[in-house]
Amino acid sequence: MQPQEYYQERIKILQQQLAEKLERKTRLGGGRFLAMLLAGAAIYFTLTTGNLFVLIAVALLVALFVKLVFLDLDNKNSIKHTQLLITVNETETKALAGEYFSFEDGAMHAPHDHVYANDLDIFGHASLFQYVNRTTSAMGSAALAELLLHPATAVEISERQLAVKELAGLPEWRQSLLAYGLEKKIETSTRERLREWITQPNSFLSFKAWGILRYVLPAIILAITAAYIFDLVSNRVFNYTVLIFGILAYFISKRVTPVQQQLSRIVDEISVMTDSIALIEQANFASPLLSRLKKQFYLEQSKASLQLKELKTILDRMDLRYNPVVFIPLDIFLLWDLQQVLALEQWKDRNQQKITEWFGAVGMLEAMSSLATVHFNHPAWCFPEIKEPHFSIEGTDIGHPLINENKRVNNPISIQRSGELMLITGSNMAGKSTYLRSIGINVVLAMAGSVTCASRFAVSPVQLLTSMRIADNLEENTSTFYAELKKLKTIIEKVNRKEEVFILLDEILRGTNSLDRHTGSEALIKQLIKKDAVGIIATHDIALAQLKEQFPANILNHFFDVQVSNDELYFDYRLKEGVCNSLNASILMKKIGIEL
Repeated sequence: MQPQEYYQERIKILQQQLAEKLERKTRLGGGRFLAMLLAGAAIYFTLTTGNLFVLIAVALLVALFVKLVFLDLDNKNSIKHTQLLITVNETETKALAGEYFSFEDGAMHAPHDHVYANDLDIFGHASLFQYVNRTTSAMGSAALAELLLHPATAVEISERQLAVKELAGLPEWRQSLLAYGLEKKIETSTRERLREWITQPNSFLSFKAWGILRYVLPAIILAITAAYIFDLVSNRVFNYTVLIFGILAYFISKRVTPVQQQLSRIVDEISVMTDSIALIEQANFASPLLSRLKKQFYLEQSKASLQLKELKTILDRMDLRYNPVVFIPLDIFLLWDLQQVLALEQWKDRNQQKITEWFGAVGMLEAMSSLATVHFNHPAWCFPEIKEPHFSIEGTDIGHPLINENKRVNNPISIQRSGELMLITGSNMAGKSTYLRSIGINVVLAMAGSVTCASRFAVSPVQLLTSMRIADNLEENTSTFYAELKKLKTIIEKVNRKEEVFILLDEILRGTNSLDRHTGSEALIKQLIKKDAVGIIATHDIALAQLKEQFPANILNHFFDVQVSNDELYFDYRLKEGVCNSLNASILMKKIGIEL
């Protein structure tokens, strides 16, 4: 089944399930009303007849009412989850049609100065990140950004490919993980709040007497209260006891308040985290990477989801302080705040070594799930073959993944060894820059462990370096030319250090005069060849192609052509071997009114 068909069929099934759950909601509402009505009638008859059997019926009806309330809550949660699943499938249907702009674009992850992120549109609107991203949490978003920014080793890429293949075969599981995350985004602040709390010393457990007093003190006031009820102690004794315990509870609550304020705002996110981790724990993964990630959620005598559920329960009980009518009696007679803060600190002692790992593992699984969705949505795309040693790259039908399939023109590449430079000449708008970006963005996908937009792709593990989109910087008082020189300096330094890099250059030294530009470009190419560097250079300077005569084993000349008919330009965007001889600048200048 093709992705489009799958999503449409899935929407139909989910809509049918939603209709059934909405109908169940109506029945449960009616059942609750009937149980309440019958309980009221039973209470009336109990009061008038005093019949014991009617009293039992009242108890049973109240129990039934409570049961129906909980069933209704579960059904409401299921309705919400199903609605989110429908949204997920509708969004994927739009994404297949090129409407993927509802996904987070990762602009917050864009580094100020990166070796290829800006040139290849990794972040921002209509970026690779936005196209791939199916994460919902801050840690998932950050994990995906890391995959796209930093090349992996051959072993890491192989493991990620296996993980992506496995997750691609679990579309319903991936959608459930996404739907849980959509309920409430887990922000970076959640992780930071927990991390800050974990690093703080315990305020109550450090004083061991609290472990005894938490039981002794409530026992004392409850015993005095019972004695007061049975007239065994006076009003005065009871009132003074309540006053003393009220003062004690007040001072304990003052110390608990900062912790409660620190953690109470993350209860909903903890709930989402619990659901996501429970889903992960239930999965049966075979690939090594996914198995390792899942293993992080298992403790010696428990599971991460159960521990987080316990944390949420403690925080919910602590939040009863927002209801004074309930909280004040609980805090005076049971020292409620003391009980909860001790439970909280005991939870921290058990889990402080693991909780940061849980966040990281969920984030990585979201990132892997994003790559798996790309694989699922594009079954014709291929997993790259990772070849060692450095360096070779080859492939067929390579295209830019962000260009619609109906408009995309695919091309090959073949660089067999280090020291080879592919020199691409061609007319304006013929496709040189798009070709460089197509190759670059597929290398990024390959290094992340993803499928690539090609029918066949093979590449060595490599650090990509680009100089394509250069802009001046008024804040740093940097001209376009100097900005490019800074990029080239970084490239030269890495080449001189014999780092394993793959270089993409588009129109070298465009910020200077034509003579200096040619001289500098030629010198740079010769230096790259001398240092056994490898890359692709796109240029309008056809004279550079003559370097093939000096370096026949190093220069690979290719071009993009343009056809002219009746002063109209026609591009086929096909890569060809050789040197371009047809230029289009003069025709374009004539079209805007320049008299040549």
